[in-house]
Amino acid sequence: MRRETPDADDGPEPQRTSERAALAETRAIYRLAGAAYSAFSCLASGECCQLTARNREPWLWPSEWRLLLARGPVPPPRPDGGCPFLDESGKRCAAYADRAFGCRTYFCARRSGPSREPGDEVQRLLRRLEKANQQAWPEVTGPRRMLELAALPPPEPGSGATNPWALTESRPKR
Repeated sequence: MRRETPDADDGPEPQRTSERAALAETRAIYRLAGAAYSAFSCLASGECCQLTARNREPWLWPSEWRLLLARGPVPPPRPDGGCPFLDESGKRCAAYADRAFGCRTYFCARRSGPSREPGDEVQRLLRRLEKANQQAWPEVTGPRRMLELAALPPPEPGSGATNPWALTESRPKR
């Protein structure tokens, strides 16, 4: 179930505007990443989503995490170490429309498509994603690991917390 994207209503207007702009820019970047990888296909095995087993997980910027949080509470950790956003079968992403940039641009060796991935376009889009997030959240110095973010407690209702990174300094991990 998807909820409306948060607007950070508790912050000052310029901050809300820059956060909304970062969310819109992130969605635009996601569309461009989809276009860059449109010639590729995935076997949908869910292997790449086994984050602990693969020792590989996406790193998310605040805007990416905000889009995922807008879907509802973060699902509990999976006993198999897989992405918490996998469905019960462990093969499908329950947050597919809002999946992180790293999930959109990583394919296992069994993927089909051109022999060369669009690396230059990916780097260009990553720079855009970084810029959008640094404009909205100037105190943020970089992305964070998905499982690290998923382990954080949700912000207190009405707290006005708009920066998920700030939660790590003020709130204990669950």
